[in-house]
Amino acid sequence: MSQFGDLYAGYYDLLYNDKDYKAEAKFVDSLIKKYNATANTMLDVGCGTGKHAEIFADMGYAVHGIDLSEDMLAIARKQSKSDNVTFSKADVTAMKLDEKYDTIVSLFHVMSYQTTNEALIKAFEGVYNHLKDGGVFVFDFWYGPAVLSDKPATKIKRLENDDIKVTRLSEPVMYPERNVVDVNFDVFIEDKSSHEVTRKKELHTMRYLFDTELSMICDKIGFDVVETKVWMDDKQPNFESWNVVWIVKK
Repeated sequence: MSQFGDLYAGYYDLLYNDKDYKAEAKFVDSLIKKYNATANTMLDVGCGTGKHAEIFADMGYAVHGIDLSEDMLAIARKQSKSDNVTFSKADVTAMKLDEKYDTIVSLFHVMSYQTTNEALIKAFEGVYNHLKDGGVFVFDFWYGPAVLSDKPATKIKRLENDDIKVTRLSEPVMYPERNVVDVNFDVFIEDKSSHEVTRKKELHTMRYLFDTELSMICDKIGFDVVETKVWMDDKQPNFESWNVVWIVKK
């Protein structure tokens, strides 16, 4: 089930308008080319509104993006200007696509949304089954040691564009026995013309992951772990790096 409702999808790009998608795509492309220099077909798992997919297509990849949210996909299709990217609805834990890819990417903590062992293993199996031999899988996630060292805190984010003002309150609740955090979003969207305010509550449950469990899953499925590092950096994962990226190879 998608955790991204229609209202959330509607202001998603505004919420992350400070996110440097081009720099992130360049970073991921460098990791892909390092371990599979000839890669040109890509599956983007959890593609959201398609920002990364569009940039990867501009880089020369033939990209197919999947997501659970029809609302996100509708925005992705509407915004897409490339003939080199397509989208469809699919669940990473139950993927049955007709193609195998040179590379698969899963960004913005999609793997951390797989909150049970069963879901996490099925997600990795699905990725493995859709990769060509020698293909690479690049994914980022909430890094357990950092989450426990620098625990999540309540945050308020305010943003606006020409049409709306958004205030989002994020209140986290940790469940260490399951290695998950419930992030409770309380969102207020004000229409600038009518001054009407809409309130929306959403729950996003995130799992923070550890090297040992990921290594065990990769070994069980048949992936070789080729590199781990801090997201958008060359540093090794540490107690301050909430966002870590792994590169594994089939």
